[in-house]
Amino acid sequence: MRKRKTDDGMAGAAEQESIFLAELGRRVRHARTVRGLSRKLLSQTSGLSERYIAQLESGQGNVSIILLRRVADAMGVRLDDMIAVQDTPPDWHVIRDLLATASAEQIALAKGILSGHAPTNGETPLPRVAVVGLRGAGKSTLGRRVADRLGWTFIELNAEIERENALSVKEIFAIYGQEGYRRLEQAALRRLTEHPGPMILATSGGIVAEPLTYDLLLQAFFTVWLRAKPEEHMQRVRDQGELATTGDHTSAMQELRAVLLSREPLYARAPAVVDTSDIPVDEMVDRLAAVIETRFGAVDYRRTA
Repeated sequence: MRKRKTDDGMAGAAEQESIFLAELGRRVRHARTVRGLSRKLLSQTSGLSERYIAQLESGQGNVSIILLRRVADAMGVRLDDMIAVQDTPPDWHVIRDLLATASAEQIALAKGILSGHAPTNGETPLPRVAVVGLRGAGKSTLGRRVADRLGWTFIELNAEIERENALSVKEIFAIYGQEGYRRLEQAALRRLTEHPGPMILATSGGIVAEPLTYDLLLQAFFTVWLRAKPEEHMQRVRDQGELATTGDHTSAMQELRAVLLSREPLYARAPAVVDTSDIPVDEMVDRLAAVIETRFGAVDYRRTA
């Protein structure tokens, strides 16, 4: 009887380990796809083989904590997020990062809010708009045209990062990696939150993968998701001549669908959505302008000379 109980206990422990490894693999795969990284690119940046990454993502075999740390570092994510015993609330990563730098007064205020004593805010929203979406969504094209129509300032976040650091985005990734770029992206966004507006900001497709940065965007800007079908995204990327960096059409399409699927719940946090599928560009511009004007009303927010 005692041996049977021991065997049952060992079987139960083995089952729990299998569940843990499967969940670990799911988190690694999600972290990779939401950042738009292929296994090949993650292999190159982490120094680990594509085979090892594939086994890790499928929950096979034992995992070295050192190698897992290399994978996490290459993706710019925290190791503890990979091995958490259970899923955390959606905004936990934002709360954790904010608490790390919060003052005693801010923590006290946060505790008051969490206990049901939230302050009211009747301020008029600042005329600041951010557009998010996958590559090929039309963020730059539509953002610039709508800004011209409204007389607002148009800013591309990547261009702002390049200007501030005197390096191209490609050079930033080569020198500082994914984590370094995301750090510079957040710093540039923080500076733009001090801009009173009126402004339309075009973001990178992967900004939604960084919880603190994305939360900052949602708090400081009226955020609009430019949604399109995967086929539309792919065709626009082709038209821009950027497909060569993604690979052949079949694998590129599979990768794009995986990235879009992983990011859709994040894009959907934006308070407004404009569908840009199967319509002319002029109509896309009209739709985005209408959403913005509905939000901010008929107030004249045009730039002053």
